[in-house]
Amino acid sequence: MAAVTGVLLAQLGTPASPATGDVRRYLREFLSDPRVIDLPAPARWLLVNAVIAPFRAPKSARAYQAIWTPKGSPLLVHSRAFADALQRELGASFRVALGMRYGAPPLAGALAELCDAGVSRIVVFPQYPQRAESSTGTALAAIRAAAEKRDGTPPLSFVPPFFAETGFVDAVAAAARPALALGVDHVLFSYHGLPERHVRAADPTHAHCLMSASCCDAPPDAVLASCYRAQCFATTRAVARALALSDERVTTAFQSRLGRDPWIRPWSDAELPKLAARGVKRLALLCPSFVADCLETLEEVGIRARAQWQALGGSELALAPCVNDSPAWVRAAASWVRRA
Repeated sequence: MAAVTGVLLAQLGTPASPATGDVRRYLREFLSDPRVIDLPAPARWLLVNAVIAPFRAPKSARAYQAIWTPKGSPLLVHSRAFADALQRELGASFRVALGMRYGAPPLAGALAELCDAGVSRIVVFPQYPQRAESSTGTALAAIRAAAEKRDGTPPLSFVPPFFAETGFVDAVAAAARPALALGVDHVLFSYHGLPERHVRAADPTHAHCLMSASCCDAPPDAVLASCYRAQCFATTRAVARALALSDERVTTAFQSRLGRDPWIRPWSDAELPKLAARGVKRLALLCPSFVADCLETLEEVGIRARAQWQALGGSELALAPCVNDSPAWVRAAASWVRRA
């Protein structure tokens, strides 16, 4: 029998349902991760269990209810569709399994599925274009911990961050073209935010990140390899080139901030009034820190940002879909799995 390579797709996760109780359980698991909220354990426990989970869960549940589909969570639906498409593209010499860092199906279960199937090695594929300790880092740590608990886990290899890889850039550009074809005035690239201290902690030089307004324009290679914010700006530059967008038609910003600590700027919701004041009416919005449409793209941007833009007098907010299970993205992903 020919050897079969396992492919472990690592995604963030989703509540089991949009009910408040399920959302509260998901938030507790997610935000109790020390790589997500990097406070001392007692302070983190108190913040999550006494403040965030009780008060944020009902609001988050309403947000999930606004985007939930008959098949379930959009993130899980799109991720499963991508896993199925990748399996077809790779063929019988590979076996693809999907795992979530938080919620179900769990990463440990996906790893066990591949091991029990007798794969000869496993390619771990984090579904995050840009690397952050609170996304890629925690997923890899969880997978390594699960692997150490099993006897005979096959060798692991890893698909690296793909923030400026041609296949990803081309897939994002292809997904965005229908939105741009509406004749938009400007394109806003909106990425998930991070606390500033996470970015500073990842700076190998301890002297570059967030030290100037232009720190991400041309960072040293060592910084680019580790800095989430710099990788986001690199994604914007690459996709803008692929779409032939001039610099003045493009803005990069960050969404989804939480709490009172400083988060990386500029903020997406603060950029919308500035764009409206410049006379922009027809806006396209891309979210290329996500490979699958989810709460942050469909509700935070597709509903709330659109309502904000309309209140500011904007006539159009065209939200480009994520790459999801598009053929260009599936082909690119398959090529990286084979290479890894």
